[in-house]
Amino acid sequence: MRRSEHAQADEPPGSAAPGKARKRVVIAVAALLTAGVVGVSLTGVRSGGKPSGAAASGAPPVSTVAVVRTDLSSTLSLNGTLGYGRTLSVKGGKDGLVTQLPAVGAKVSRGKSLYRLDDRPVPVFYGTTPLFRPLDTRGLMGRDVKVVADNLRALGYDIGAQPASGSWVAQRPEPTGAASASPSSSPSPSPSPSYVRVKPGEGVLTASLIAAVGRWQTQVGMPSTGVLGAGDVAVLPGEVRVGAVQAQPGDPATGTLMAVTGTAKSVSVPVDATDVDSIQQGDTATVTLPDNSAAQGAVSAISTDAQAADQAGGDSGGTPQLVVTLSLDSTAALRRLNSAPVKVQFTGQTKRGVLAVPVGALLALSGGGYALQLPGGRLLAVETGMFAKGLVEVSGTGITAGTKVATAS
Repeated sequence: MRRSEHAQADEPPGSAAPGKARKRVVIAVAALLTAGVVGVSLTGVRSGGKPSGAAASGAPPVSTVAVVRTDLSSTLSLNGTLGYGRTLSVKGGKDGLVTQLPAVGAKVSRGKSLYRLDDRPVPVFYGTTPLFRPLDTRGLMGRDVKVVADNLRALGYDIGAQPASGSWVAQRPEPTGAASASPSSSPSPSPSPSYVRVKPGEGVLTASLIAAVGRWQTQVGMPSTGVLGAGDVAVLPGEVRVGAVQAQPGDPATGTLMAVTGTAKSVSVPVDATDVDSIQQGDTATVTLPDNSAAQGAVSAISTDAQAADQAGGDSGGTPQLVVTLSLDSTAALRRLNSAPVKVQFTGQTKRGVLAVPVGALLALSGGGYALQLPGGRLLAVETGMFAKGLVEVSGTGITAGTKVATAS
């Protein structure tokens, strides 16, 4: 920023952050701009681009530039990491020995075997609620039952009609796999069923669903019991890619077996908590890959838990950070990479056809506000807008494209 001979030795404005005007103070100007005053002359200011009087001593050189009409965009350039997103650990859900494991990089979708336990397949079901109990009683209801119903239906099995949310369902105590009574034993009266209301998000273990479970078990090579329990299937958010395998054949299945991710590549970007407000879900960004090719991305998620820089994967001198996730458009270069450090440029607000000058042309006044200095020394009051790439948006009476103003060189 230019200084008059009365200027205080504050820091020059430099490059302002996108969308944030940085205040600059010049002390004791000869006259203050007031409402309705277009321009005033300053004592000791530069005239015609050359310093005069005492202002010449120690003052930075100045030159003149023209006000231009241009497009301004606020951008934010950060480091990111290309990968497959969040990693999930897969643990066995019941006792047994692991007899087969997938290869690193393998993709496993719904209904396919993720690993084998005691030489029986453990298929993948999509969902968020793992099986945590034996599903062996007709009328049993819960979110785990809905996982089974939804997946068998998606795999093409006829599971019959599911009771609607809010309806009442009879629950009987006898399990579906219970042995029948001996013919010689005396018949006992059937216990009266209890009635339970179906809650939103729950499924019901109906006779049709039990039969569908049995048919599916036969198809995939599991014992056809019609009963599923904890550890019989691996419930995961969707199709997964095996990122690492920790277990070996013969290990107990109760420990951590492997790490999986989603199958779509994404970019994780640690962003300072003070900057993340400028990024919105759906915003576009340009990702520069190690070979300098570019891929287009869009913000798909923004974390809500701020972490220390080292935890978030960034380095901002201790400033808390949030992780922004980008989904990517596939490119040939992207398909060749599984992981890599990348550069990410977020494009923020764009203003088109605005008047702009170099930031160094701004003169901030002690009474508040900003001015531009004409070559003859007169000041024109201006309002500032977006700061971007060393330019600042300006507007005001007498400011037009081509107007010559003084600027620090």
